[in-house]
Amino acid sequence: MNFSVLQKILSFVFLSQAIALFFCMIGGIFLGESLDSAPQKGFLFTIILALIISGGMNIASKRNKNNSFFRREALCAIGSTWLSTSILGAIPFYLGIADISLVNCIFESTSGFTATGATIFNSFDNLSASLFLWRSLSQWIGGLGVIVFFVAILSSMGAGAKILFSHETSASASDLHQERIQDGILKLLIFYLILTLSCLFSYKIFGMNWFDAINHSMTTIATGGFSTHIESFQYFNSPSIEWVAVLFMTISASTFIFIIGCIEGQKGVFRKGMEIYFFYLIIIMASFFLFFILKDDLPSMEALRAAFFQAVSLISTTGFSSVDYDAWGIPSKILLMILMFIGGCSGSTSGGLKVLRVVISIKTILKTITQMYRPNKTVIMHLGSKKINDNFVRNILVYVLFVFAIQFISIFVLSLIENSLNFTSLFSIVQSTLFNIGPGFDAIGPSNSYNSMQNSTKLILSFLMILGRLEIYALVVLFLPSIWKRYS
Repeated sequence: MNFSVLQKILSFVFLSQAIALFFCMIGGIFLGESLDSAPQKGFLFTIILALIISGGMNIASKRNKNNSFFRREALCAIGSTWLSTSILGAIPFYLGIADISLVNCIFESTSGFTATGATIFNSFDNLSASLFLWRSLSQWIGGLGVIVFFVAILSSMGAGAKILFSHETSASASDLHQERIQDGILKLLIFYLILTLSCLFSYKIFGMNWFDAINHSMTTIATGGFSTHIESFQYFNSPSIEWVAVLFMTISASTFIFIIGCIEGQKGVFRKGMEIYFFYLIIIMASFFLFFILKDDLPSMEALRAAFFQAVSLISTTGFSSVDYDAWGIPSKILLMILMFIGGCSGSTSGGLKVLRVVISIKTILKTITQMYRPNKTVIMHLGSKKINDNFVRNILVYVLFVFAIQFISIFVLSLIENSLNFTSLFSIVQSTLFNIGPGFDAIGPSNSYNSMQNSTKLILSFLMILGRLEIYALVVLFLPSIWKRYS
């Protein structure tokens, strides 16, 4: 293991996090916070701490001139980066809010960086403007990826940036169509920024104030779901704002590289969009199914808006709510739970299993059924015009089984800790954190929070949030030194 390159990466991560914290601190001052206030002192302390750690790691990294960078370094760098940023990001909450536990702060910070949107706050009365900005900015950074934002654009990383990008995001570095990985990632960042600004101005035009628009634009594009109001989008009571949110949540849950390719007019790009086409089809079908259930209890346009908003919000794993969907009937809630499982597209900011994996899994089942009755027939799987090889299918099936195994083991463990919760609550809690959704059903419905749970539960859920955001492997390998000591 080349620890010097890990120290170099973490040094730049802590430096960049200090800069992000500084922007929130300045934003708070601009909005009227005093330098003597607890949140401002908390931000200042955290910035100084981050700079000290960054400087120390930078000095330590120069002792060894070896810059070799392999898969084991990439996986360990990603896992340690997400753990350390989540812990450091908790300090402003801990120092800026009176009578709050450190575990609650770690949970809130982890939920931010993983773009989960689960919260421990029952009320936002104690949150300052700077802390609101930090919650939203952490989601915006984590939506695309901490490593992508802070490290992969460094030209000094060379081929290592490609390894980091591929293991931190659900996209493949080969999809960027660039001679230099940094050029492709920079293009992705520019698109992300333009999309965020478009969302911001759209929210402002349709009725949000600047502060709400800034915060919600970051958490919408990150498909994170943090809001400046406990009631989420119910607070605004605006059909126009809800349709704007539906549009940008849908775009943000789509494959960014595909959208960039469409804008640039890349040759043959539309033949590569089968995952997105399935994604849009699922949204339309689910929304109209919900609409036909809800239209008996709500006016038609209100039912249609609620159906589309909640279907898109939960399949994109954003987690905003425009209504109390936990009060809906069982068929509606089962459908919403299925959408949570599916998630958005690969190469987007959303969580979940991803549409691609679900489609491939279904195709594999159909292929197996066909070969049971026609064992001599050779069945070649396709997704659009692209052939799917057996190794790719095996990796997907192993991942899906791994995810479900983690989910049910976690449910069992939590049942031993939270013995007052029923199965629906336990299932929903694990699903909403492992798939980075945030709110769920029953005990964690859209009007509830995670505050009442045991500290041990919150730490387990924080781990699950990072595990789901990194799609398991990058974090698991960090705790299996036998792997990263042996293989590159």
